[in-house]
Amino acid sequence: MCAAQNANTGAGGDPRTSVAQPEVSGKPSAVATTSIQATLGDAADPTGLRRFLADRGIVLSFNAIADILGDTNGGTRRTATVVGRIDMQLDVDLDRLAGWKGLAFRAEAYQINGAGLTRAAVNDLAVVSELEALPSTRLYELWVEQQVFDSRLSVKIGQIAADTEFLVSQTATLFINSTFGWPTIAGTNLPSGGPAYPFGAPAVRAKYLPTPNLSFQVGLFDGDPAGPAQAWKDPDPQRRDRTGTNFRLSDPPFLIAEAAYAYNFEARDRSGQILDEPGTVTVGGWHHFGRFDSLRIDSTGRSLADPSTTGIARRFRGNDGLYAIIDQTIFREPGKDDEGASAFVRAVGSPGDRNLVDLYVDAGIGYRGLLPTRSNDTAGVAVSYARISPSARGFDGDTILATGTAMPRRRFEALVEATYQAVLGPGVTVQPNLQYVFHPGGNIPDPRDPTGRPIRNATVVGVRATLTY
Repeated sequence: MCAAQNANTGAGGDPRTSVAQPEVSGKPSAVATTSIQATLGDAADPTGLRRFLADRGIVLSFNAIADILGDTNGGTRRTATVVGRIDMQLDVDLDRLAGWKGLAFRAEAYQINGAGLTRAAVNDLAVVSELEALPSTRLYELWVEQQVFDSRLSVKIGQIAADTEFLVSQTATLFINSTFGWPTIAGTNLPSGGPAYPFGAPAVRAKYLPTPNLSFQVGLFDGDPAGPAQAWKDPDPQRRDRTGTNFRLSDPPFLIAEAAYAYNFEARDRSGQILDEPGTVTVGGWHHFGRFDSLRIDSTGRSLADPSTTGIARRFRGNDGLYAIIDQTIFREPGKDDEGASAFVRAVGSPGDRNLVDLYVDAGIGYRGLLPTRSNDTAGVAVSYARISPSARGFDGDTILATGTAMPRRRFEALVEATYQAVLGPGVTVQPNLQYVFHPGGNIPDPRDPTGRPIRNATVVGVRATLTY
């Protein structure tokens, strides 16, 4: 999807070590290695304008994606939705255009339409589709990046999305559910969901590559892309920033850093055969400098469910997260560099006294070329688990004791997804998928059920179509 990257670059800009990374993905961090232009030939650029601009370092890219999704069982109701997104990217190599060595510019915007199934029926924390957002035309990223020291150090400044580079698993870019991009724990715990789709935020990011195998990067972002909710404002952050142009600079900052080590991606014998299967290990963490409310205790130490509570939650200074990711190619088809199986595991933790989710784990496996006659297709299965924090669970228990009313207690939300991306031609894919959600929302009451029973486990089926130009 990113025109500035190439087929040897994986999600997040690190060396491609996942053989099962798909050709096309809906995730902002993913790479589209093919385009329909290869099929259309001269018809794709009848005036020659696109080629004229590309020769001068100006690349225009478009990606049209549509999801048809249905809740066939469980959730709050049975229904189907259609959500679509058109990605529009402008990449400028200012070295080729103006002779400024190592300088690049990007502008990326989305046109989002349709309705999302999570809002309509499932009510899960792990949003069913990473495309899901309120209909709008919005700016996503707008930045310049300067590379120095033979491209070993780069500094990016402007409006940036953290989910394009941080917390990224290459293998996980195959999957439809949003949690396999920006994980549920970050999207739930950070203000406005953090600087991730559909938001970017004013930021500066520095990345250093001392060797081709090793990278260090750090990003400092405005800590609330949409701005804090006010009594007079809509509580939905996407409505508080409808166009992606809030450009906020006054909120407490969000700092994220990670180190990644890619191994075996260049290990070959004299005949060119790969000696060992490549992989990437990533460790990182974040700190938000804002203040966060307790989910259970008020300012005097009483439970917020206590009838005598002040109703003012205890405030905590700052919020943190630590994470680790492993992407590993586990099997390669004999004689093939780009067919085989890759697996990923990702784990994230945050404090349990100020966050809804305190532990998150996901894992999955993808296989490219599973069918002998379909060498470019990619199949995969993945799972995720988000544990509801002790403070949130404790508040539920306190409420039951204080009111004497039976109600569901939140525990966890889990997800299983199976998908198959079929490449119909260069830049054209169709991707059926099946998802099963355990305890949507963490086991919250069903708002449509007058008896207060929890939302039922949901079965979601759907299909995605993608066109890249």
